[in-house]
Amino acid sequence: MSDDYKKLTRSKSNRMVCGVCGGIGEYLNIDPTIVRIIWLLCSLASLGTGAIVYLIAAIVVPEEV
Repeated sequence: MSDDYKKLTRSKSNRMVCGVCGGIGEYLNIDPTIVRIIWLLCSLASLGTGAIVYLIAAIVVPEEV
C-alpha cells in the first residue's frame, strides 16, 4: 500500500500571516487568494469568530516540511 493521501499543512510558500489559508488552498487545489477572501468574508459576517478560528488553526495545523 502507498501513502497517497493528502495531509493538511500550513504552507511555507503561500503564506501571508501563518500559512493556514495557503495550506488550505494547496490541499483543495484552488488559489489561496480565494480561500483568503472567503475566510475574510466569513470573519466579518461572524463578528471576528473567523479570526479566533484562524489562530487556533495556526496552532493546531502542522507546518509543511
